[in-house]
Amino acid sequence: MAYELAGRLVVGVASSALFDLTDSDRVFREDGEDAYRSHQERHLDVTLAPGVAFPFVKRLLSLNNLGTEDDPLVEVIVLSRNDPDTGLRVMRSIRAHKLPISRAIFKQGRAPYSFMPVLNMSLFLSANEEDVREAVATGLPAGRVLGPMPQDDEDDTDLRIAFDFDGVLASDRAEQVYQREGIEKFRDYEVAHADVPHDAGPLRDFLAGINRIQQREEDRRRTDPGYRLRVSVSIVTARNSPADERAVKSLKRWGVRVNDAFFLGGIDKGRIMEVLRPHIFFDDQRVHLDSTARTTPSVHIPIGQINEPAQINEPAQINEPAPVSEPARTSEPANALVE
Repeated sequence: MAYELAGRLVVGVASSALFDLTDSDRVFREDGEDAYRSHQERHLDVTLAPGVAFPFVKRLLSLNNLGTEDDPLVEVIVLSRNDPDTGLRVMRSIRAHKLPISRAIFKQGRAPYSFMPVLNMSLFLSANEEDVREAVATGLPAGRVLGPMPQDDEDDTDLRIAFDFDGVLASDRAEQVYQREGIEKFRDYEVAHADVPHDAGPLRDFLAGINRIQQREEDRRRTDPGYRLRVSVSIVTARNSPADERAVKSLKRWGVRVNDAFFLGGIDKGRIMEVLRPHIFFDDQRVHLDSTARTTPSVHIPIGQINEPAQINEPAQINEPAPVSEPARTSEPANALVE
């Protein structure tokens, strides 16, 4: 009988998001593809260290104990530019870390994101910026991981997820109004359209999948009063009153929900992350992520006008100044093979 992915929360992850490939990438940069292959073969039994998205993936998979072994709620599938031979180290590292990931697609030197729709994926994480941009350009929900290599707290079993709103959960149409006409016209526009839900953004369906797991937690707590809820979801947005109302109403009309909302109106998001401590944060603007990624695993969703090449380095945000910070550390690969 075929294994069905419909109804599950399916996430695609590149090895560059899951593991720290700094050493492997350096070999490729300095010595070329043949040396890289030899390096991977010599280090086949050397377990790769966790990468930026590792704590998020680990905690997400741990939620499968809310279901049954033969019917998991969450499926994580490796999508890789490696060929099967060089991908062996990745799969051995997955087993060494005891991650319940058994499915993978290896496409030698080629982008694997085209398989996302048939695999029912609502999210693809990679450090390969080109792959992510190409996926987003075709309407697929993908993000580039940024941030420090994790220091995971084994005693913390919670999963905290944070989203920006515009360009992530919602489309960037309102942001375009701000870019064209400024903050006052943006606020007027949002007040006038307060009862009109936003168009859904790239990660609305991913949030819906998280909400299904949260519902399973609620069901569990009804039968087991001692069960402690593990998953919490926040939106952290530069919107503030009166532009908050349309965001809240849109979430409700879409049939999704969040536990907490931060309407910051210009406050540096990085400071909020230091207290909130999410295991992953999604935003469409690098000006914010340069701040958050200093301490928080962060994901850039390169959607819309603000992420066009001429705009990337310009601080363009709804009434929020660009924070001054050091560049975020990334594990971005240098080529079409290593990722």
